[in-house]
Amino acid sequence: MKMKDCIFCKIANGEIPAATLYEDQDFRVILDLGPASKGHALILPKAHFENLYELPDDLAGKALILAKEVTKKMKKVLNCDGYNVVQNNGTAAGQTVFHFHMHLIPRNENDGVGITWEPGTLKPEDRDEILEKFSQV
Repeated sequence: MKMKDCIFCKIANGEIPAATLYEDQDFRVILDLGPASKGHALILPKAHFENLYELPDDLAGKALILAKEVTKKMKKVLNCDGYNVVQNNGTAAGQTVFHFHMHLIPRNENDGVGITWEPGTLKPEDRDEILEKFSQV
């Protein structure tokens, strides 16, 4: 199912032109128009799902396999040192287009692309609370 006013639905289904790296009946992989680095790509399902929570399991699995295949090929094309595979869910997590998508971001040593954080510490009380509540859900 497509959503009428969703920009990613339109791109994924070929209504808006895009630099397509790969396409099948479920997905289109395109180069991002606002790349974090050279070769930054997006995996877009053709059907509309707002986020990972709505994505059916079979498509979630296929998206990860597709990410693996595209990054392996692009690593050879770009000769990059590594890859970030990023998927945001919700405004607080940085999602700006509410159509599930995965970012495939090529990385090189000292490239300045900021997808890192300062590691914190897992506090025993947080660990215990999370483990207890998680087992009850």
